[in-house]
Amino acid sequence: MRSARMALGLCPQVLCSLGGWLSLYISFCRLNKHRSYEWNCRLVTFTHGVLSIGLSAYIGFVDGPWPFTHPGSPNTPLQVHVLCLTLGYFIFDLGWCIYFQSEGALMLAHHTLSILGIIMALVLGESGTEVNAVLFGSEITNPLLQMRWFLRETGHYHSFTGDVVDFLFVALFTGVRIGVGARLLFCEMVSPKPKGFVKVGGVAMYAVSWCFMFSIWRFAWRKSIKKYHAWRSRRREERQLKRNGHLKTR
Repeated sequence: MRSARMALGLCPQVLCSLGGWLSLYISFCRLNKHRSYEWNCRLVTFTHGVLSIGLSAYIGFVDGPWPFTHPGSPNTPLQVHVLCLTLGYFIFDLGWCIYFQSEGALMLAHHTLSILGIIMALVLGESGTEVNAVLFGSEITNPLLQMRWFLRETGHYHSFTGDVVDFLFVALFTGVRIGVGARLLFCEMVSPKPKGFVKVGGVAMYAVSWCFMFSIWRFAWRKSIKKYHAWRSRRREERQLKRNGHLKTR
């Protein structure tokens, strides 16, 4: 009961966060009237991604405790503030996605699980350590995902910059969300401190990451094959030009 009352006491902080993200979105809409609603929403998403990566990284690597050795630890004040900030964002983004029907069931499930996981940590007053670590792993690829979308919208995706963004996105998603995420989930499962339903939530979030991973790998494979065929085609044309004497050589 005490933890529930403490969680209710955080409602104003969550509402302030929600109001802040909504105000930022409205400001972007007014500043970028020639842009779409999705453009401005993705600017908010990019802002949250960069902010949450910095804050969660500071909590995990500097302020502590270390999530791989202290899962289920009592929440620190800084963890609570960051979780409230992020909860307000996820509520805003989930509402936006539902209203504009812009995302599929998998992304909606990810947002819903994120909201429930943060609420659970706030109500329990513990496990903010590993929830913060999951936040860091989930958001570290977010800015790259938004950059990819902006490059597409501005016609600069099919370039060296677009290839670098895609490579970093796939590498970070595979290494952090799948690789490091597996290690974090193992530490969570073997530790006696976290509650059983907290562990179930961790399994659910990791399963969602694997669903995303299959789609990402499929995309990466198709793009690699397409790039390889384009390279083969260019090489074939260069050889034909050399044989026909139409290509100047030094």
